[in-house]
Amino acid sequence: MAQDEITIKTLSDTDRISVGYSDDDIVIIDNIKTLVEPSSARLKMNLIAICTNGKVQVRLNDIPMILGANQLLICPPNGVFSDFMVSPDFEFKALFITNRMLQSFLREKMSVWMETMYVHKTHVISLDGQDTDFYDHFYEMLRLCVKAPKENPFRVEMVQSLLRTAFLGLCGMLHQMLPTVGQNMGRQGDGLFQRFLTVLGNSKVKHRTVESYASELCISPKYLTVVCKKNSGRTANDWITEHVMEDIRYYLRQTDLSIKQVCDQMGFPNASFFGKYVKEHFGMTPVQFRRN
Repeated sequence: MAQDEITIKTLSDTDRISVGYSDDDIVIIDNIKTLVEPSSARLKMNLIAICTNGKVQVRLNDIPMILGANQLLICPPNGVFSDFMVSPDFEFKALFITNRMLQSFLREKMSVWMETMYVHKTHVISLDGQDTDFYDHFYEMLRLCVKAPKENPFRVEMVQSLLRTAFLGLCGMLHQMLPTVGQNMGRQGDGLFQRFLTVLGNSKVKHRTVESYASELCISPKYLTVVCKKNSGRTANDWITEHVMEDIRYYLRQTDLSIKQVCDQMGFPNASFFGKYVKEHFGMTPVQFRRN
């Protein structure tokens, strides 16, 4: 799966991964060792995983991080993992979930998730003894539900109800860790900010104007910028630039696409304009950035 996109389908269809449960929106994996084989992999859904033993060193969007026992890793869609280094005793449990299902689980609590992921960029969380006990017991209950006979007409609903409980518990933990999240919840424009980040993250071509995104959200560009500023302290253009830079980093360093192909893929009008953009934001040409 080197340099591949990890989706619900790729996880469910491979015989190299032991999948404990899967449907159109959720995949649960008991041990994720096989996913450390690729040199890089890009998520197309949310990942929530816990290291139960050993440790893993990895780069997420080119930022190095280490995950040890009783630590939780959270990553939203489009995160790029690369440069895996794993201890021999490494063990991992993971859940992959689409944005659609996550939003149905969290509903109005989605603001906690979005601000934690995109504003504060919190990806690794250490669990204390009480948290560990909670998720150990939760996992055992989930395992029993997953093993329920498939002909049980309520099997999927049972699994999803348990997962919603777990996500609400996780959001409560994030709320306590980041008190500013609690202060921001319910703020005017909060839902619009979430929708903007969702549209931005799901856009195949992210290098677009603020006007383009505002039009898709049926609001004015000025109001979109006001909403972003109030919810994150950053402008809409700042968010667009950050996402575009992440895509550039991925395509230039993790794929074999030519510079022109990357330029076309990302919606730049020509290679010259693309080169100037990369030079402005990374301090080097696309070729230099790819070799660096």
